[in-house]
Amino acid sequence: MRWLEVIKLRSAGKDSELLKELLLSIDNSSQSGLVEIKTYRHAALETDLSVHLHWESDRPDQNGSLLGLHLVQALKEFGLIDHSVWIEEEK
Repeated sequence: MRWLEVIKLRSAGKDSELLKELLLSIDNSSQSGLVEIKTYRHAALETDLSVHLHWESDRPDQNGSLLGLHLVQALKEFGLIDHSVWIEEEK
């Protein structure tokens, strides 16, 4: 089953270098079932970010993966967080 974890950050813009280092470090993490990590920046608000963790496993973690939950905790110091889990629809 394919599923997606979306972590959105509305940042106050503080410590942007530290934030960049944190986001670069997650690319190196190898978790079982993790297919891909993508990071997006809002088109109009440079301080808003969205991190997408793409997973493939038997079933999704309804509250988010361990990696996602750790990332949420780390990003909380930078601003407001929205964390959600989505399941890919079968065609």
